[in-house]
Amino acid sequence: MPVFEYQARTKEGETRNGVVETSSTEAVLDLLQQNNLFVVSVREKTRPGFFDIKIGSGIKHKDIVIFSRQLSTLFEAQIPLTQALKTLMGETNKDSLRKIISEVLDDVTGGLSLSQAMSKHGDVFSGFYISLVRSGETSGKMQEVFAYLADYLERSFYLASKAKNALIYPAFISLAFLGVMVVMLVVVIPRLVSIFKETGQKVPFYTQIVISSSDFLRAWGLFVLVAVVAGVIAAWRWGKTPKGKLFFHTLQIKIPIVGELYKKLFMARLSDNLHTLIISGIPILKALATTGEVVGNVVYKNAIDKAIEAVKGGGTISSAFERTKEIPSMVTNMIRIGEASGKLDFILANVSKYYTREVDSLVENLVSLIEPALIIMLGLGVGLMVGSVLVPLYNMVGNI
Repeated sequence: MPVFEYQARTKEGETRNGVVETSSTEAVLDLLQQNNLFVVSVREKTRPGFFDIKIGSGIKHKDIVIFSRQLSTLFEAQIPLTQALKTLMGETNKDSLRKIISEVLDDVTGGLSLSQAMSKHGDVFSGFYISLVRSGETSGKMQEVFAYLADYLERSFYLASKAKNALIYPAFISLAFLGVMVVMLVVVIPRLVSIFKETGQKVPFYTQIVISSSDFLRAWGLFVLVAVVAGVIAAWRWGKTPKGKLFFHTLQIKIPIVGELYKKLFMARLSDNLHTLIISGIPILKALATTGEVVGNVVYKNAIDKAIEAVKGGGTISSAFERTKEIPSMVTNMIRIGEASGKLDFILANVSKYYTREVDSLVENLVSLIEPALIIMLGLGVGLMVGSVLVPLYNMVGNI
């Protein structure tokens, strides 16, 4: 969703500057006028360019979970909003979060609603989060909404952590394997090669391959390292552009085994987001748009955008999802049943639970299979390299 910067004045002439995340310039004007502000200027914030570097807020997912849970508890105790925010500001020990709460409190005290105040901090509170808060303000169920948010964020954090942890171990082993190979090629192999040169010992072709690799790495290793680092940085920056993001997100769900894990993760997230928004009273079009923003993968966001257009034209979500092969037919059929029966929220909740269990099961299987496979790969790699050197050494000693 676009982000707009505005400058406005109060009735007393005081200048107000801020940032609002909303659909259009007209929506910004309406929002400011509703809060009795006279608009001076509004402009859309430009998206980061290829070489722009954005520094994160320093606030972790877990911090927002705790913040939501605490705010829910304070609302349940019928503590007024401003007092609740002051209490949380004093409780938190993280300066970055305290600063955000302080700014939200100032805006709320100045007349903005909580959702409007939070929308100024789009890097901390997602569109999904703000939509639910706005729903709570409309329905008067703020305590329930923040309880929903805390539960949802905990589920989301749990799923993301499971997927991430499943990939940390193989990444660590792969880096260890690469490090061992480099040390052997740069340090160990050259010392052994000097023995062959002194004795004039002929070496097998596989040993010569290892020796040539060692010579290349010693001569050009620094340039290779610089090229790899430059390539990674360029790929990372390109991945921030629309084309690059689509490429990497498509690759993410097509990689064997790992891609299947991500598909299930995104389906769990999509159905969970949509279910939470619907039961919170968010209109279906707004719920779909918000889910598209937070699902975390462009391929599925594009599928949701098609669903929005289908619903606007009188069609159904299931008919739009049918045209996206990355969405399993089981999900499409379940959504169709929910649309026909009027129990879409119930169906989505069950789909979310199913894929959450699938992610758990797949992660456990991956961990149990990847560990021995990587150990075998590491052992074979080191064994072949050592063997390629020991065999000619053994032959040389035999000739002596």
